[in-house]
Amino acid sequence: MCGIVGILGNHEAAPLILESLKRLEYRGYDSAGIATIHNGRLDRRRAVGKLVALSDLLVREPIRGRSGIGHTRWATHGAPSESNAHPHQVGPVAVVHNGIIENYRTLRAELQKSGQSFASETDTETVAALCARELHAGLPPLEAARATLGRLEGAFALAFLFEGEDDLIIVARRGSPLAIGYGEGEMYIGSDALALAPFTNRLAYLEEGDHAAVTRAGAEIFDEAGERVEREIRHIPLESVSTEKGPHRHFMAKEIHEQPTVVANAIGHYLRDDRRGVASGTEIDWAGTERLLMIGCGTAHYATHVARYWFERLAGIPVEIDVASEFRYREPPVGRNAVALFVSQSGETADTLAALRYARGQGATIVGVVNVETSTIAREAGHVVPILAGPEIGVASTKAFTCQLLALAVLAIEAGRARGRIDAATEAELTEALASLPGLLSRALMLEPEIDETARELAKARDILFLGRGPLFPLALEGALKLKEISYIHAEGYAAGELKHGPIALIDERVPVIVFAPTDGLFDKTVSNMQEVMARDGRVFLVSDRDGLAQAAEGAWRTLAMPTAHPFVAPILYAVPAQLLAYHTAVTKGTDVDQPRNLAKSVTVE
Repeated sequence: MCGIVGILGNHEAAPLILESLKRLEYRGYDSAGIATIHNGRLDRRRAVGKLVALSDLLVREPIRGRSGIGHTRWATHGAPSESNAHPHQVGPVAVVHNGIIENYRTLRAELQKSGQSFASETDTETVAALCARELHAGLPPLEAARATLGRLEGAFALAFLFEGEDDLIIVARRGSPLAIGYGEGEMYIGSDALALAPFTNRLAYLEEGDHAAVTRAGAEIFDEAGERVEREIRHIPLESVSTEKGPHRHFMAKEIHEQPTVVANAIGHYLRDDRRGVASGTEIDWAGTERLLMIGCGTAHYATHVARYWFERLAGIPVEIDVASEFRYREPPVGRNAVALFVSQSGETADTLAALRYARGQGATIVGVVNVETSTIAREAGHVVPILAGPEIGVASTKAFTCQLLALAVLAIEAGRARGRIDAATEAELTEALASLPGLLSRALMLEPEIDETARELAKARDILFLGRGPLFPLALEGALKLKEISYIHAEGYAAGELKHGPIALIDERVPVIVFAPTDGLFDKTVSNMQEVMARDGRVFLVSDRDGLAQAAEGAWRTLAMPTAHPFVAPILYAVPAQLLAYHTAVTKGTDVDQPRNLAKSVTVE
């Protein structure tokens, strides 16, 4: 979602803030701005569109100052415009904000009654106006910010910059993440480690309800009750926050091609020393688990879709999956013998975090499957299973998805072993299948030229269907999501057996149908569904292994010969053609692959 950067430094702040904001572009945004203090006076520049527009503005109208805050905005309240862009300034205070102030209309009406006028449509300007009112009433900056925070309802990460105070930024966090960076005589704030990587690797993460007064000498941090607290300063390896594309045209391409390496690293992390089994490093009571809930959003939700097949078959645990935004409002009964597993790349997804807190309140064992081990979900979960994908910059998740699947597969094997449902030989077989993945993924990536050729034809379509059965059904859902996200072509994923219950009405010669069909126990049934499509002039792109193509390729529009793989890992392997199809279709259409319209990488608001 939105990005925040702040600097109390010894050099001109605006160029440094701009460079840091560029590292947050992956979050998605539609406008940007910077405010600084020079000779005690606040100044700011804001622009709509990409950061290059703000960069050009700063060349034409530079701003001075060694203290400043910056922001990339993803519109919630008010359309993208210069007046709605952050920072918002009211009198002697400027504010940047991630999140949503839920009671801003009430606060705005109150302020308007006292004569306050507003220049924007945003909820954030209300925060600046409240703080300015407290300053005018005689409160010093820290107390004015505290009084303001006490009036706010909703989720936020906030940074306040005050006129006449060139050695002070006040920050606060409730719901949205915020980190403080420690330098040598300089201090920084940022939405995440990526923003601060050029300056420092020493970070402290604010916890829920914290606020802090940051000066060049350090940070005084206070909890929700206003008590002074210490938060651990962590050393974050700089190599873990690299944002370079290398030889690739897009971050998405880079991250697709990183999958053999990151999956190999993750397997190495979870492989037992005897290489005949896996160990998650958690102490989950799988034997005593009566029910498993798996919650996520978007691609993470589809990862739980796949994992449901694994847990039910290998461990015999009843599994329910849900999207986080629905789960939390259904208020479902959970039970104290339930395990609730939450999947999130960022570990900051607002709906997933709220669902976690609900399930924890119901007494469930909480497991976080996350990519960012310093994230809020990781800190609040009772058990953490890192996916070890490394930074993922492209909005459309690729390597995080395959690493989520790997981590969930490890847990499913572990659960099956703990419940006595699989023996040592089966565990060794499944572990060997996981260990084969890096090589299989590399071979699948070698098929990219063929996939590119097919994608050039798919780019002409208006509607595309994806089909799969069993664990490949969620891959059909994920393939359709990827294509929608970055190519803007309407696509739907279906369980192949459901085709004749409605979707087959869509089939004609203009609708390509991508079928994921490895030669598993459901292969013959999938082929029967595929033949129903071809009988109605549908153009089938059959993605299968060589045995599958030998049996079923006749009549297909196009085919792709995937490496032969153990059925257990086929859903992970078949993610590669799904991702590459979406990527090359989008490239053919000329869309913004890494930052597709209307989307953000980390959704930290409801």
